Amino acid sequence: MLGWFTQYFAGSDSRRRITPGPGETYDINRKPPPFGHPLKHYFALDDKYVNLNHGSYGSIPLPVIYAANLLAYEIDSNPDIFNRVAYKPRLVKSREAVAKLIGAEADEVVLVPNATHALNTIMRNFEWREGDLIIGATTTYGAVSNTIRYLTDRSEQPRPSMLTIVYNFPLTHAEIIELFRAKIQEAKQQHADIQFTDVPPLSPGYDTDPAEKKNKIVAVIDSITSNPGVLLPWKEMCRIAREEGVWTVIDAAHSIGQEQSINLSETKPDFWLSNCHKWLFAKRGCAVLYAPKRNQNIMKSSIPTSHEYVSPNGSKYAEVGTNFVKQHEWTGTTDETPYITVPTAIAFREWLGGEEAIYDYCHKLAMDGARRMAEVMGTKVLDESGELVATMSNVYLPLPTEKTPGEIYSPEVLAKISGLMMNKLLFEYNTYAGHFFHNGAWVSRCSAQVFNDISDFEYVGKVFNVICQEVKDTILRGICEEQQQQSGPSILNSPVEDDWVILADIDVES
Repeated sequence: MLGWFTQYFAGSDSRRRITPGPGETYDINRKPPPFGHPLKHYFALDDKYVNLNHGSYGSIPLPVIYAANLLAYEIDSNPDIFNRVAYKPRLVKSREAVAKLIGAEADEVVLVPNATHALNTIMRNFEWREGDLIIGATTTYGAVSNTIRYLTDRSEQPRPSMLTIVYNFPLTHAEIIELFRAKIQEAKQQHADIQFTDVPPLSPGYDTDPAEKKNKIVAVIDSITSNPGVLLPWKEMCRIAREEGVWTVIDAAHSIGQEQSINLSETKPDFWLSNCHKWLFAKRGCAVLYAPKRNQNIMKSSIPTSHEYVSPNGSKYAEVGTNFVKQHEWTGTTDETPYITVPTAIAFREWLGGEEAIYDYCHKLAMDGARRMAEVMGTKVLDESGELVATMSNVYLPLPTEKTPGEIYSPEVLAKISGLMMNKLLFEYNTYAGHFFHNGAWVSRCSAQVFNDISDFEYVGKVFNVICQEVKDTILRGICEEQQQQSGPSILNSPVEDDWVILADIDVES
């Protein structure tokens, strides 16, 4: 790994500053500790911190932190050698490693800072026409939804229009597929006067003649939604979109390192993106952007535009096209270490037992932990079947539920509850699990990771019991007393119910 750097520093005093500490390295020939709390030794997590929120930011293993620190010395020992000579070959190795994991060709994959960056790169490279449509969902991640909104709001014309699919969980995969298909058909019926002939290369009716390409529909599809943290049937949704002539952009921010058998060469989305710093254990921030060769003509510019940009009007374009890979090798001076830590992260995961072993443990823990947490709180899990569960699960919190939007929770009340929960979890109980309001009820999204065990879910369930009681005693007390005067029984005693009414999603993450 070190190459010239090892020779350069051999015998120097500064070399001692990068000697690995406890947990920062491992013997590949020795069996790793069992999954669960024994593996916390290999993470930088505070011993007393109970982390059920790995899905938000990731948790970096110490060997990856050590490799990144070592790399920092190498970069600054001779920035010219690193940036001019040593960086790009390692970036190629990282792209190759990621491509192998997701079933893609190396030159269809580039690395960017995060999933939001990747999404913006794709969406801002489409050439929009008046009458184009973008399909999102009520569960689309906030920054992604706002990107779509920006494209529809911007002052420059032409502008696309936005359509939204309403997902009120719990839902089955079959129901999700039907809602998706119905929204596409509804869009075409409502815009019957528009010719949607700009279709993806693999769709029926594709034409290479630019004059025949009128309007397009682009669907932004989650593979695993953030809130609730549920696995969608995105592969089947890709197939439906392809049949309907709809472009697909798969927001798979949570997929790589969590979801099994991604295989993009088989699924054939038009574009796909995922964070390597969440579930794959790479250093923040690092995300993969997949653009198959058939669609790289759309990706005219990296964000920001790099030195390797090729004008479609220039002579070089006929030779290299948009120069997709080289444009993303260097978009300006930045910290390159996250991209280069990808092989180190994958090697650590292989030492732990590989992708299948990690998934099997975390999936089972997500299922069992959520059930145990629900038992502790006297509630239930959002998805009893497990069809929606990868390695994140969702559990209803012991708070009143709404049948009519706004009957209990105004936006101001929701904000107060979110703030109280966040502060109590972090600063009083030394833990964190996602919490949000969805479909009339408060829900906790819990991440199951290799360093967790069932006791973590029990602890967080007990903490939420205390916090939710405080919410009832303080924030909701006045509302309940007023309702009791008007209509009888207090809503503080309302059980968790089966029929949910959507109000709004409150995302307490940044």
